[in-house]
Amino acid sequence: MSDQTFPPRVFSGIKPSGGLTLGNYLGAIKRWVEMQEDPTYETIFCVVDMHAITVWQDPADLTRATREVAASMIASGIDPERSVLFNQARVPAHVELGWLFSCVARVGWMNRMTQFKDKAGKNAEKVSLGLYAYPALMAADILLYHATHVPVGEDQKQHVELTRDIAAKFNHDYGVDFFPLTEPVTEGPAMRVMNLRDGSKKMSKSGESDMERINMLDDADTISKKFKKARTDPEALPSEVAGLKDRAEAKNLVDIYAGLSDTTAEAVLAEFGGEGWGKFKPALADLAVAKLAPVSDEMRRLLDAPDELDAIMARGAERASALAEPILKKTYEIMGFVR
Repeated sequence: MSDQTFPPRVFSGIKPSGGLTLGNYLGAIKRWVEMQEDPTYETIFCVVDMHAITVWQDPADLTRATREVAASMIASGIDPERSVLFNQARVPAHVELGWLFSCVARVGWMNRMTQFKDKAGKNAEKVSLGLYAYPALMAADILLYHATHVPVGEDQKQHVELTRDIAAKFNHDYGVDFFPLTEPVTEGPAMRVMNLRDGSKKMSKSGESDMERINMLDDADTISKKFKKARTDPEALPSEVAGLKDRAEAKNLVDIYAGLSDTTAEAVLAEFGGEGWGKFKPALADLAVAKLAPVSDEMRRLLDAPDELDAIMARGAERASALAEPILKKTYEIMGFVR
């Protein structure tokens, strides 16, 4: 089966677990905005709040985190008129198709999911069934809209491969060409943003020190201070990317500059090669403030207007449901349900 029989449609989402960082922005949201600008694609973006409850969530925290993710998308440039933007819980079809796919997926496939092993650790017997089975829901999120492309980081690529397996098995089992074999989209600079204090670790909202990360709600002064205090090494910047080998902190800051300036690490080094950190870090701080401070300001405005934010998400959910319901209805018919 060829994906070319399906209109190009992008789906992606962020789990509302609180505390969005620069890693979320450069690794996901900024790329989504770029795909929204490409007339080739119809774009659908979702706050995947149903995924958050694979571990226990305080209800008030979940509400706040859901709105924060929605606000970050809109403030970063996701246009609710040009893209479909909503939170998952408003469209029950996600959960319905998730159950159908949990009956298509095989236990062996789930056992190979490395993220479950990483998150469950030695307590695998005590975690929720949802944490084990949620890749079937993730497949449903994507295939409910016949999405052909999913922008993801390398750590999520395995879930898109599982989505393809589920689509292929469904199509084979029922003798149809109904679901597309979705393609992961992984290219782009600064795909994996690292810790500002330890370049060997991914930037995370759960790090010990707030200086390790740039939070999406940080103000201009905080953003500038964190970059100027970011860990580096004594050597000047090289003129070639090969010179960043074994210099994790240096590579991270160069990649961040490239991501924020829509250029490449090669171009950054062509400009700053041979310069010391006394010149580069203030330049990076100024660039980051110019790009991120307006986003954090608009996020705060939206979070102070929850009714406006909720209304945007409700309208998006209506549009999402209009796309999803015919696909879910046809899935039931293919499987032989009487409804």
